[in-house]
Amino acid sequence: MTNGAAQPGGLLKRFLARLIDGILVSIIGSIGIVAIFSPRYLSDILVTGLFTGVLMFVYFLAFEAGVGWTPGKKLLGLEVRGPGGAAKPDVKQAAIRNAWTLFPIIPFVGGLAAFIAIVVIAVTVSSSPTKQGKHDELAGGTEVVDR
Repeated sequence: MTNGAAQPGGLLKRFLARLIDGILVSIIGSIGIVAIFSPRYLSDILVTGLFTGVLMFVYFLAFEAGVGWTPGKKLLGLEVRGPGGAAKPDVKQAAIRNAWTLFPIIPFVGGLAAFIAIVVIAVTVSSSPTKQGKHDELAGGTEVVDR
């Protein structure tokens, strides 16, 4: 349930925030691969998938559990609340709601699994009066709200 006057964050704003965050993670990941490994690994799908998949998960986990938002969400006026309207999710809740971001690291089927997760999340956010997706439900009732 939404705490106080906060309104649930809509699907479009959430998608755009995720897109902004994805671009940031891609830039950070590309720089990290070049700095840690070498430019030749940029073309290795398994290395980049593993590195950016783990980086994406850590990025969302750290920001959501740490401050209750990601840069993309903050830019668009959104924040993530913990169950029952808590100011932010705890580490376990943030890990559960973002576990699907690790799917791309699974060789061959990971991309498909992530796509299916995205569709399920989008459908459940759209059909929920509180705009909570399946990942929010699995995390105990986290929610994304407009600030």
